[in-house]
Amino acid sequence: MKDSHSSVYVSKRYSTDLTDAEWKILAPLIPAPKRCGHPRTTDMRAVCNAIYYQLKTGCQWELLPRDFPPPSTVYSYYRKWQQRGVWEQINHTLRDQVRRQMDKSTQPTAVAADSQSVKTTEKGEVYGFDGNKRVKGRKRLILVDSLGLLLKVVVTEANAGERVIAAYALMSLLEERLEVLQRVKVLWVDAGYDGDCFALAVWLMIQARVEVIHRSKPEFEVLPKRWVVERTFGWLNWYRRLSKDYERLPEMSEAAIYAVMTRIMLRRLSA
Repeated sequence: MKDSHSSVYVSKRYSTDLTDAEWKILAPLIPAPKRCGHPRTTDMRAVCNAIYYQLKTGCQWELLPRDFPPPSTVYSYYRKWQQRGVWEQINHTLRDQVRRQMDKSTQPTAVAADSQSVKTTEKGEVYGFDGNKRVKGRKRLILVDSLGLLLKVVVTEANAGERVIAAYALMSLLEERLEVLQRVKVLWVDAGYDGDCFALAVWLMIQARVEVIHRSKPEFEVLPKRWVVERTFGWLNWYRRLSKDYERLPEMSEAAIYAVMTRIMLRRLSA
């Protein structure tokens, strides 16, 4: 990484910084600069380090340490990549690499869905009240494969119906990456997704059955198959930026989750 105040190469400063092995994996996935116009002078590795630092620590953009590029520059790239779907695309690419590393097909045969209601720091454009969990804010629904790797995330108002969001997530993924769901045979969900209408909708979209995993007792228990998606939420909780929903726009909340998952997978791929 280059110091923002000099051209002297600086070694890894923070635990969130990309190692050489991780950057070698990520660098080819970063959008290339425009062919016309002024040549790119910003250090892309430093930009990515700053983004991952912000996601891990949860600090405000303007409070990024001065050895990163200017906060306005970092956020500009972060926002631009969100608008172009870059974070989601990098997530898909790295997920395929992780699955191949584990000698698994890039097309999973089982997927799981679950949602998490989180408080927001401001109402923003999408905001609601989850009566079941007594949370004012937003709902994050994630669709993961059998390894817990992210396939799709949808952020909505907290009072949105889980089955409706899950169906929307599947439909969106079908439109974007049809091949990912072609071999899916089962969708694992909890009792909140029970119902013939939802099961029929899933069958019509991807010809997979819905397996509802019920709890046998009221207190907490690790549920077979369902723990996969719950573990993914645990991974996301390691990053303070996701402890609440700090974003004004739900699409930026989705981008943060995709970006966090890319950091998690880079560590796994370079191990």
